[in-house]
Amino acid sequence: MSDYELAMKQREERIAELRTKLLEILPADIVAGTRGLTLEIGCGHGHFLAAYAQSFPQEFCLGLDLISKRIERANRKRELSGAENLAFFKAEATELLLALPETCRLAKIFFLFPDPWPKKRHHKNRLIQTEMLNRLAARACAGTRLHFRTDHAEYFDWSRELVDAHPQWTLLPDAPWPFERETYFQSILPDAYQSLIAELKS
Repeated sequence: MSDYELAMKQREERIAELRTKLLEILPADIVAGTRGLTLEIGCGHGHFLAAYAQSFPQEFCLGLDLISKRIERANRKRELSGAENLAFFKAEATELLLALPETCRLAKIFFLFPDPWPKKRHHKNRLIQTEMLNRLAARACAGTRLHFRTDHAEYFDWSRELVDAHPQWTLLPDAPWPFERETYFQSILPDAYQSLIAELKS
């Protein structure tokens, strides 16, 4: 088996494991798509989403991050809060989207202070890419809102241009930010940051 084939096999196994876990924790109406899922990609230590879930008990919230220790700390917040509408997973965003039940639909999406990968040769690693916007649109429904916030001016401009040029998303420059809760990364970053909200077209 080649290195590529091995990597693909391991990826398929991770997706299958994620799919099983998701079916165990997602409410039936989320799986069926009769209620949308609130998703935070790059949830860090869970500061924002844990507070958000308590303020919006009618929503089911899922946070994911690639760093194990972040997810461990986020899960401790969930346990302490007793929130039953909240879950945190260690997962890569694309794999998580592929693992979601086919009928499951995203209602709200958050990207809060993702790594800006400032060097040009690393821009391919940024979370906001046309392909990611495509994948999110495929799992969303008309009216789904995408929320993005960064303290990196160039990354903000990059993201705004990609979203504005995308045929399935519409920028909402006057839309209010739905919930304020300082994230861990926000607390250690400069005060200056920019936010954008976009909505999936019908």
